[in-house]
Amino acid sequence: MSANGKDDTVRHRLISGAQAVVAQRWSRRIVFAAACVAAMASGAYLALDQLDRSYPPPLPANLTVSTEVLDRDGELLRAFSTLDGRWRLKTEVENVDPDFIRMLVAYEDKRFYEHPGIDLWAIGRAALQLVGNGRIVSGGSTLSMQVARLIEPRERRSFGSKVRQMLRAIQIERRLSKQEILERYLTLAPYGGNLEGVRAAALAYFGKEPKRLTVAEAAMLVALPQLPERRRPDRNPVDAQAARERVLNRMVSAGILAEGEVQRASREPIPVLRRPLPALAAHLADKALTSDPSAFNHTLTIRKRVQQGLETVAQDAARKLGPKLSVAMVMADARTGEILGEVGSADFFDSARSGWIDMTRISRSPGSTLKPFIYGLAFEQGMVAQETMIEDRPADFGGYRPRNFDMTYQGDVTVRQALQLSLNVPAVRLLDAIGPSRMVARFRQVGITLDLPDSRPAGLAIGLGGAGITLRDLVQLYTGLANGGKVNPLRDGTEATQPTGGATILDTNATWQVGDMLAGVKPPQGAMARGIAYKTGTSYGYRDAWSVGYDGRYVLGVWVGRADGGSVPGLSGYVSAAPILFDGFARSGLPAIALPSPPPGIFRNKQEELPVTLARFATDEAGLVVAKASEPAPHIIFPPDGARLALNDSLAGAQPLVLKLQGGRAPFRWLANGKPLESVRRRQTTWLPDTAGFSTLTVIDAAGRAASIKVFVE
Repeated sequence: MSANGKDDTVRHRLISGAQAVVAQRWSRRIVFAAACVAAMASGAYLALDQLDRSYPPPLPANLTVSTEVLDRDGELLRAFSTLDGRWRLKTEVENVDPDFIRMLVAYEDKRFYEHPGIDLWAIGRAALQLVGNGRIVSGGSTLSMQVARLIEPRERRSFGSKVRQMLRAIQIERRLSKQEILERYLTLAPYGGNLEGVRAAALAYFGKEPKRLTVAEAAMLVALPQLPERRRPDRNPVDAQAARERVLNRMVSAGILAEGEVQRASREPIPVLRRPLPALAAHLADKALTSDPSAFNHTLTIRKRVQQGLETVAQDAARKLGPKLSVAMVMADARTGEILGEVGSADFFDSARSGWIDMTRISRSPGSTLKPFIYGLAFEQGMVAQETMIEDRPADFGGYRPRNFDMTYQGDVTVRQALQLSLNVPAVRLLDAIGPSRMVARFRQVGITLDLPDSRPAGLAIGLGGAGITLRDLVQLYTGLANGGKVNPLRDGTEATQPTGGATILDTNATWQVGDMLAGVKPPQGAMARGIAYKTGTSYGYRDAWSVGYDGRYVLGVWVGRADGGSVPGLSGYVSAAPILFDGFARSGLPAIALPSPPPGIFRNKQEELPVTLARFATDEAGLVVAKASEPAPHIIFPPDGARLALNDSLAGAQPLVLKLQGGRAPFRWLANGKPLESVRRRQTTWLPDTAGFSTLTVIDAAGRAASIKVFVE
């Protein structure tokens, strides 16, 4: 034998001898530990009662976990890290993919549901493998022992710390159910960096809740806690993939997965980026946290899908609009007052746009967005109809001389055109006749107070933006237009007490008339028609651009501008805010609800059908009649509403029925089932039914106000 051969033989014997020494040392330790545990389990079990009383495990009733803000359906909107900077989301077994649970138990502790905290068979197997292989092949830790280590971390690995971990595992098993132990593990297991628990890991690595994991994703999350830093997929994707493959192969031998399923899972790519945890509805989440700092769960009225859509729209729009400009949006359900989406700024974390400022709650000039309520009050008081002519010419109202946005005038226009073109002079003419204080009082009636300059009495300028209002309050006003006149207080889930009741801002007739006109406003260029009624507004000095719209149920308000109130040349409601409004509706994910049909007896009169008092609107100073708000509306007194009318067997031979009314202003127009009766313009007329069954009788007075009843002809 050569000298080199002798050296190799000696080296081999030395290595084998060293491995044998290490194996014997570890085998003695593990066998001794197993013997100790076996002795305790069989001969000293009663001593655990004394151990529990003297040295109880640190098991708080509630783990310190990340605070969560949830949407109306329980989906995560935003999470806050713990005080020590950990992302630790509370996890329950039912919220995790069952396949993950099966794989975890099979890989980490296959006798989890049978043993009392320690698995003697696993410890014995580990000792034999160590002796046979000269190295540690598998450990003997149970999930209960791992929970013990997670709640009471050891300073260093030693025989004593291992025994203590076993004792703690037995104590934990005596105090918690198997499901509770699993949930502690699922919440506390390390997944690299400051991620703890399978929920935080699933969201960070896969962008999903652990209830929707694929087989490959579940296998990777089973493998990570053993060596969380070495196997982090965002830093060590090769190690992460190798660990995932080991778990998948073990599942085949355990009979949990088929070979074909493992092959498909192995082809899935490893995520190489760590995603940020959800941070939706950031401003509202902060408000929820402030309102109840001690709570770990806050549920908002927000719908996650809607919120995601609106935030994406706001961010995209802000990038196109330019630096320093921000976007705020509020979407509400008009029937309930619940806020479904709220965006306080284009980007909460963008300091250049002052993103931390919640612009939905900042009072700004609303431009022309209050004009629909001026027209609604005019309809309600019988002053105008949609086809009433009104002047758009220079006018002086006690020294106040309003001008149109484009500095031009249209001359004579219909009321419908005046609102759709957002002409200023006609709106001020109507507000002057109504009285600004009346409109302000109506706003207060539904819980909205305008921010008037220097607390002065309301003047005519409030119709053109001469008062402050927040986006939330503006949306609340518009819920009345979308809800037949009834305004429900907005709520988002952070309120200390639930707002109750609602109030009426306009009657049903006026509400429909306004909505019918706003529905005819042309959509902005490039926007897809959606069947919404909407209004835009631009504040003085191009500081704020607004757009508020609604369909048959949902209201969306948009504000665009600078948080510092700076002027933005070229900013306008129609050009800057209206496209965001239409995009917001389209990407909200909400179904399109048709605008309401006209109430019974209400329709849009043609200009030639208007009574003389509604043909043209003018003030008394011009010598023309203006409908007075003090006049009572018409009311049919006979027959009474819901009456059953017994006529002769043959309708052809029946006597006509007398119809009578009170109130209103002559002349009157009578309709039966939508068809005009003979040219009768008095308070009393006759009607001969042409068919049996239900019929609707309607009367319209000279002010355009209507009354209807239903009768049944037998």
